[in-house]
Amino acid sequence: MLKLAADENFNNDIVRGLQRREPLLDIVRIQDTGLSGATDPELLTWAASEARVVLTHDVSTLTRFAYERVKVGLSMPGVVEVSRAVSVGAAIEDILLLAHLSLPNEWEGRILYLPL
Repeated sequence: MLKLAADENFNNDIVRGLQRREPLLDIVRIQDTGLSGATDPELLTWAASEARVVLTHDVSTLTRFAYERVKVGLSMPGVVEVSRAVSVGAAIEDILLLAHLSLPNEWEGRILYLPL
């Protein structure tokens, strides 16, 4: 199962819903790791060191820094860009589907946009 990290501004209703639906899901909120206020490059460096796919709503900057990491050959375990327009329930379903059906390292260097 994927290891996930929810960006600092990620919808906590989605995080709580994921934890309720799948108690064994390995998901951490960035603010619970001591990285509150970290820059996007710092967040991506940490995520790479932890092999965690990042969940975010930040389409403007995080994805740019993720692509920059890939371009220079740095590890980037993946970013899942969740539209703010998608319902909480639909986001939970799509993320759980990814978490359960993804292969190890499948999202390395990739950005996925939800809804699916």
